[in-house]
Amino acid sequence: MPHLTVHLPESRLTGKESMLVAALTDAVVDVYGEWSRDLVSVRLAGVPAGRFAQGGHAVDTNASVILGVRAGVFDRPDAARITARLGTGLTDAITRVVGDDLRAGIMVELVASPPERTFVGGALAV
Repeated sequence: MPHLTVHLPESRLTGKESMLVAALTDAVVDVYGEWSRDLVSVRLAGVPAGRFAQGGHAVDTNASVILGVRAGVFDRPDAARITARLGTGLTDAITRVVGDDLRAGIMVELVASPPERTFVGGALAV
């Protein structure tokens, strides 16, 4: 189950939430396939002004995406292609909705979860 947590400057996010959720979901579906659409979970977190910093200075041109994926994706023969498509697709989704001036400041981190460490509704997700 792909789970995304996206942190963006609040001023850049407000009013664009629905469009961003749709774009991020589409980016994941473009990689995994239509079967995954209902499994994509997106959490948007607006960061107040002055609380995003780069190099010791407040900025409003950064964003971070943490995508939780099953660990098995990294063991596939096409893992490099899949992970590159996820990184590029999620970055493109954000820039399309929020602005291309964020591109250089977008970090996408893929975090692997072994199947025995993923729970939904208190039950092991298999």
